[in-house]
Amino acid sequence: MTGKGKTALLIAATLAAGLSQAQAATLDSVKQRGVLKCGVNSGLPGFSNPDDKGVWKGLDVDLCRGISAAVFNDPDKVQYIPLNAKERLTALQSGEIDVLSRNTTWTSSRDTDLGVNFTGINYFDGQGFLIKKDLGVASAKDLDGAAICIQSGTTTELNVADYFRRNGISYSAVVFDTSEQTVQGLEAGRCDVLTSDLSQLYALRIKLSDPDGAVALPEVISKEPLGPAVRQGDDQWFNVVKWTHFAMVNAEELGITKANVDEMKGSENPDIRRLLGEDADFGKGMGLSKDWAYRIIKHVGNYGEIFEANVGQGSPLKIDRGLNALWTEGGLQYAPPVR
Repeated sequence: MTGKGKTALLIAATLAAGLSQAQAATLDSVKQRGVLKCGVNSGLPGFSNPDDKGVWKGLDVDLCRGISAAVFNDPDKVQYIPLNAKERLTALQSGEIDVLSRNTTWTSSRDTDLGVNFTGINYFDGQGFLIKKDLGVASAKDLDGAAICIQSGTTTELNVADYFRRNGISYSAVVFDTSEQTVQGLEAGRCDVLTSDLSQLYALRIKLSDPDGAVALPEVISKEPLGPAVRQGDDQWFNVVKWTHFAMVNAEELGITKANVDEMKGSENPDIRRLLGEDADFGKGMGLSKDWAYRIIKHVGNYGEIFEANVGQGSPLKIDRGLNALWTEGGLQYAPPVR
C-alpha cells in the first residue's frame, strides 16, 4: 500500500472513531440538554399529530414520552420535530434529532446503508389502497390504468411498481411530497387511488370531506414493520429506546397498567417485581434508574393502553389490534423478558 493510501485509511479510521465517540454520548447529551429531540410525522392522526391546543399526541409520540419518562421521570421533556418522509432519516443521521419515531418501515437498506439502527417494531403494518366508493372497484387487480397518489421518499413507490408489474397491469403515479398532499390529490380527483400503509390510510381517510365515501381495498401488498430508529454507534442509547418499547409490551402481558402500577409494586410475581425495579437493578446497564420501567408505565401506560387510545377502538381510527395484539392473543407483539 502506498503512503497516500495509508494516510487515507488513517484519516477514515480517525473520523470513524470520532464519530463513534460523538454518537456514544446520546444519553448524556439528552440529560445535559434537559430535553429529548424526537423526530415525528408532521401530522398523521393516531401516530403523531398536534391537537387543537398544539399538544402532540399519537402512538409514536407516546414512544417518545416513554423515553422521556425513563430518563427524566417526566414524559413531557420532549421537543417534537416534524419531518417529512424525505428528510426524516437525514435528520437522524445529522444529529438534529435523538430518535426517529415516525411510522418508518424497517428495511435492509435503511438498516445497513444509512448509519441507523431500528430498535424494534411498534406497529406491524402493510401497504394497501384507498379508493372512493363510486369508483366501483372491488379489487386492486381491477385498477389497470388507474392514476395513483403516492408520497415520495417512501417504500410505497417500489411496492406499487412491483405489485402492478407482477400482476401485468398498468398505472400512472401522481407523486407528492407529503401525505397531506396525497389525500388532497384524491379529494380533488387528481388520482383514482391513494396508496400507503394501511394505518396511514385509516388516518388519511378521516381527513376527507366524506370519509364514509371512501373504502380500503382488501389487498395488502407488502410487509411494513414500522418502528423507531437511532444512529448507529451508540449501544447504550439503542438499548434505552429498544427497552422503552419492550417495557410497555411486557407491562401489558403482565397486566400492569397506568392505573394499577403502584399497587403492582407490591406483587409477589417475580416478573412484575423485576420489571418495576423492586428486585434487582435492570436500569443500571442502560444508565437509567432502577425504576425506569415503572416511570414509563406510570406516566404513559402499557402498549395496549397507548394502542387503544391512539389508534384503537378508543380513537377515531378504530383499528383492530390484528397483528399488533400480544403473542398470547394471536398477534406478533412479543418482548424479551426482564431478567
